[in-house]
Amino acid sequence: MTWAADQGITQFIDLGCGMPTTPNTHESARAVIPDAKVAYVDNDPVVLSHLNALIAKGDPGITVVDGDVREPATILGGVASGIDLTQPACLIMGYLLHFFSPQAARDLVASYAAALAPGSYLVISVIRADREDADESFGGYSKSVATVYNHSPADFATFFGPLQLVAPGAVDARLWRPGWEDAASLRKRDGHVMAAVARVTG
Repeated sequence: MTWAADQGITQFIDLGCGMPTTPNTHESARAVIPDAKVAYVDNDPVVLSHLNALIAKGDPGITVVDGDVREPATILGGVASGIDLTQPACLIMGYLLHFFSPQAARDLVASYAAALAPGSYLVISVIRADREDADESFGGYSKSVATVYNHSPADFATFFGPLQLVAPGAVDARLWRPGWEDAASLRKRDGHVMAAVARVTG
């Protein structure tokens, strides 16, 4: 979020944000832009309770939206109460799209991207497991909790459709911002987080 704020983005939309963490999206953004506005979106009652009690707390720059991300029109309508969608914003889909099939993920991203003003950014991250029993593990989770997809790097890159990816493109999240860590020193893992940022040009 600090990177997007460094680009001049003052508005942030965190879809499927989950339980508050430290630092939160608004804390990261406001470290650069003190009056940054943030909309947190989730449909879990426990998450919403924490967001309202611990994060919003009467802050006029924070909007909490109760809704299902699979309903873009409804979500965007709620977000609009605190975010000016005619101006650039950063839309975050973190750890969200592995709950959607590749085509459903592409369709969902396209729906939200179409509502963003030129100059906006879209940030997406998903979990990717590389170990041999990955499909079995994902399948077990899918049967007991919710369907989860172990997206391939090739599929992940297509989620952005025609949007222009910001260098270095769709990569291991640890490599996304050059200079943070030398690629040669990264420890090999059984899985990683794939991440990418795209810019909306019009």
